[in-house]
Amino acid sequence: MRNFDSEFWATTHNRFGMKIKLTQFIYSFKDDLRILLSISFGVFLFVLFFQPFPLDEFDFNNRLLLIAGLGSIVFLFMVLVRFFVQWLKQKYEQSISEYGISTFTGGLIILVLSSVAFAFYLRYVGSVRISFYIMLKIVLICLAAPVALWQYDTFRELRQQNATLLQERETFPGKIEKQEEDYHTKSIEIISENNGENLNLLISDIVFVKSADNYVEVVFKEGDVFRKKLLRNTLKNIEQQLRQYSNFTRCHRICIVNTHYIEKLNRNYSNHWLIIKGFDERIPVSIQYVMKLRESI
Repeated sequence: MRNFDSEFWATTHNRFGMKIKLTQFIYSFKDDLRILLSISFGVFLFVLFFQPFPLDEFDFNNRLLLIAGLGSIVFLFMVLVRFFVQWLKQKYEQSISEYGISTFTGGLIILVLSSVAFAFYLRYVGSVRISFYIMLKIVLICLAAPVALWQYDTFRELRQQNATLLQERETFPGKIEKQEEDYHTKSIEIISENNGENLNLLISDIVFVKSADNYVEVVFKEGDVFRKKLLRNTLKNIEQQLRQYSNFTRCHRICIVNTHYIEKLNRNYSNHWLIIKGFDERIPVSIQYVMKLRESI
């Protein structure tokens, strides 16, 4: 009985999931139908008014039907290609490009199929003699469909990116406030290999940390006074502890600095160094970290 219940709920869950996916597929393809119908109607109007093919032997009504068939050909192949792409995307829930079906590839398929179908339709239904000039006009007319779809896809992607950026912009101030709050309220314990010499400091009080052989020298502020503390540890371990705070950056292989305390980045020939607000000592800067520091200060 228990196995039957589990199989029943598994089957129900799978059917429900398939129903949701089908609904999502229809909804996503519904938006495409509007642009596909618009492009097909545009092809119909172009052929009707500019008459690029010799269809004089047909009366007006038959000519309308024949031209409507040309628009239907474009619509049919656009639907087939877009339907196949949407089906792949919905079934495997991966990006279309992973299957080699980019916008360019899909457009090329639409162009080739539409052009071939156009030529056969005009030759055997419209009794039009297919010459190089006629074939060139067929290709140019069929080219309008993939170009229009490419512009539509590009615009839709840009619109989605814009919506994402606007959403991130709304949440960005909150992230900044949280980061500033963490910076001023959180503390860190710098552990020493010598028991009892651990240093507990607010993140905002740490000015810089410098390697000193088998020790690290931690420079921090206590009120308005700069203090120094030697701890038996490695700069690499300290860097791992400070990595989550974006205001700390390595400026040299032997030094990590708090960018909030940087007053100026100086240069003399090939040498660079930092001036810390209210601190007399120069902080060395390696050339490999100069660009990153300039972005931070």
